[in-house]
Amino acid sequence: MTPAHNSTRHDRDGVARAALALLDEVGLADLSMRRIAARLDVQPSALYWHFASKQALLAELADRITAGIPRGDASVLDTARGIRDALFAYRDGAELVLSTYALRLGSSSAQTAVHDALVADGADSPHERAAAIMHFVLGHATLVQQRMHADSYGAVMADDEVGAEHDVTAGLDRVFDLGVTALTGVVSGATAPRHDRA
Repeated sequence: MTPAHNSTRHDRDGVARAALALLDEVGLADLSMRRIAARLDVQPSALYWHFASKQALLAELADRITAGIPRGDASVLDTARGIRDALFAYRDGAELVLSTYALRLGSSSAQTAVHDALVADGADSPHERAAAIMHFVLGHATLVQQRMHADSYGAVMADDEVGAEHDVTAGLDRVFDLGVTALTGVVSGATAPRHDRA
């Protein structure tokens, strides 16, 4: 017997919003369907009226996390920074989006935005470069968030100087910009043709 659907108590948007709020509170590892259902005061089975699986819900969360990235006439670097900042807006946001991206769940709007910016800049091989930039952005953002988590728990090595403040993310903005710029490449027409190795 299937559970009775009570649309007055929750809907798809409400489930996703509750899940995002819980993500910030408990992190991805503890974001369970049971915990989300408890937040909404429903049985876990009720959530499956709106999402076929937890993976489908996580894909929806990933789409929501990346929904506000810059589009239109934004440069490749600004687009990549926008994606990174969107990932940082939620606890474990980078890990969540990385996991859904790896499984090819949800939309590819973030990568499409990078691709469109590359095309506007005249970059060669925009599809492959967009994929490479997404891999870099997701990996970089995951690394930074893990360092920040470790630092919040006191698990990061202290500075050599006693009493000096230690910034675990120092210099990483420059590394990010350098990586994205390198992956963007030279505009088409200015590069020599590639030759396959024999």
